[in-house]
Amino acid sequence: MSARIELHKTLFADKEKALCQSGEFTVSAVCFDSGVAALRIKNSRGEIVVLPYQGMQVWRATFDGRELTMRSMFEQPKNTQVYLETYGAFLIHCGITGLGAPGPEDNHPLHGELPNAAMDAAWLIIDSESGSVTVAAQYRHTVAFTTNYNATITTMMSAGSALLDVTVVVDNLKQTPMDLMYLAHANFCPVDNGQLHYSANYSAQSVRVRQSIPGHVEAKPGYAEFLQQLSEDPTPHHILKPGLGFDPEVVFEIDLNAGADGYGHALQKHPEGFSDYICYRPDEAPVCMRWICRTPDQDGLGVAFPATSGVEGYTTEKAKGRVVSLAGGESWRIAMRMGNLTAAETSDVIRTIEQIQADS
Repeated sequence: MSARIELHKTLFADKEKALCQSGEFTVSAVCFDSGVAALRIKNSRGEIVVLPYQGMQVWRATFDGRELTMRSMFEQPKNTQVYLETYGAFLIHCGITGLGAPGPEDNHPLHGELPNAAMDAAWLIIDSESGSVTVAAQYRHTVAFTTNYNATITTMMSAGSALLDVTVVVDNLKQTPMDLMYLAHANFCPVDNGQLHYSANYSAQSVRVRQSIPGHVEAKPGYAEFLQQLSEDPTPHHILKPGLGFDPEVVFEIDLNAGADGYGHALQKHPEGFSDYICYRPDEAPVCMRWICRTPDQDGLGVAFPATSGVEGYTTEKAKGRVVSLAGGESWRIAMRMGNLTAAETSDVIRTIEQIQADS
């Protein structure tokens, strides 16, 4: 049996209040001092904080007593649509009419309009039979003569699980084709001596480092040389040793391979044996991006970003033929799973990754 609860902004106040309880789940609503509405959803393993009216971001994810989210300069989300003026969420949805750093011929904002989009509607689905709670939101983006789409984003927690099931569906409401770009900016916290495992060939041909430097990044002495070293041999970054020069950031594009079930896998194994994990279907997101940023102010690891294109801006990616063309009335969809794996689960997934590597 499932129940749908429509959310309204009047539910969110300065003082956190419970909205509902079902089995091991509790859901509460609160408004940050900045004015951003948030839902806190708890199960027996941990909790997430979701921003249902600001890009449907997952602001924080805490499972098994540890914070999975990157360290940033923001203690709370800010009420803005400017990408770099509110940053540090566990999951940011990027796109749809642009992606990455805009080039000189682009007019889209950094990572598009979706990251902090003002969602039009939000709701909860409580499913007592399957033992899950889903928060969902919808955003309609309409620009006369050019764009008209609906984006529906859902994040589901299951009972007893430290993993999130996330889906994004984009409906082209026009009768004519639209261009679509998407990237899931899933930001884990890197750890010293963390090990990266992922279902790809670890050669320089399959794990390519971005050597161009976007305008919002200020390069430091030795940065270009570090990028050059990684472009020749990417394997040194597989162990996040203290002192490696991910300052201000290093970005890779990876050819992620799928197993027999169609899913590719990537994780950061902690020295204690558990891991940060993400999986998805490469046929839904054929480009895999990796982002590592380790500075005194920010510590972030995008172990594997599912994406439809690279992050060089619309014009460059269009020229490469890596922008999805969605016919009039058609829909595009992606499903992802991300979160925390126990040590035993981590070992199982590493064996799966090694099998995919062997088969590829």
